[in-house]
Amino acid sequence: MADNSYIYADARIHVHESTMLNAAFMEQLLSAPDEAACLKLLQEHGWGAPGMAAEAMLEGETAKTWELIAELVPDLSVFDVFRYESDYHNLKAAVKEACTAGKHPGIYLHDGTVEPEKLEESLTARDFDALPEEMREPARHALDTLLQTRDGQLCDCIVDRAALTAIRSAGERSGSELLALYGEITAAVGDLKIAVRALATGKERDFMELSLAPCATLDAGRLADAATDSMESLAAYLSSTRYAGAAEELKKSSTALECWCDNYMIEQIRPQLHNVFGLDPLAAYILGRRMEIRSVRIILTGKRNEMADAEIRGRVRMTYV
Repeated sequence: MADNSYIYADARIHVHESTMLNAAFMEQLLSAPDEAACLKLLQEHGWGAPGMAAEAMLEGETAKTWELIAELVPDLSVFDVFRYESDYHNLKAAVKEACTAGKHPGIYLHDGTVEPEKLEESLTARDFDALPEEMREPARHALDTLLQTRDGQLCDCIVDRAALTAIRSAGERSGSELLALYGEITAAVGDLKIAVRALATGKERDFMELSLAPCATLDAGRLADAATDSMESLAAYLSSTRYAGAAEELKKSSTALECWCDNYMIEQIRPQLHNVFGLDPLAAYILGRRMEIRSVRIILTGKRNEMADAEIRGRVRMTYV
């Protein structure tokens, strides 16, 4: 049965989709001679303001997305699944600050569900009960591990696994088919990236078992076996899954694999362009905007560093519209 409670919000979102950047505009940016020309094109499209630095422009576009969603949805917590990535990034930063007793300005992101200051205070005081329930044990485990082993990579693995698990669980709880799909794909793609890095650095199977998050669309045991064997084994296993398209990309480079993963997500959410009921079109818009901003950041960074256009083009993500 269709959910009519979001009819007005969905209509507003579909209007805003018409202002999103399409493939033709991305090609204009790619053809621009330098970063300044790209910024001018973006400003003409309604992004930022004259003289605004690239990062400020991108942060402003992210803020605009959430301001729009806040106008349309009375309770933003349904979209917390998108903000957990920042929370767990900040948790890693807070764990390391608590272990070094130092301050590192600029390391925290400010679009999560938990204030960075709260994380910092809780970790410094070892007050894990002050954290959200799903974050308590990973925080304790990561902090104890870093204090005992001084192994920052192992600490990161503990928190990264917790992040993937939290995102997948939040998607399942949301009641949204698209958010559940987002959580599942995020966990699976996260596991895939972990497997590729583990294979490249010669990690043992016990490392894989500690690092891989549970998901339904990849078998963690088979993935771990393949990643401790060879790239050919990993590609062969992936070829038997819904992520078969990643098999060829991982043979090229980590950049090609990351691009494929983002494009796969866009392909999965595109049907929401034609959906006029429910929460899913709003979730798809948020995801589409995130990918759009990511692509613009890639182009601006490439132009700033005078990368070849063909190299930049190979990194740009598929557009939602």
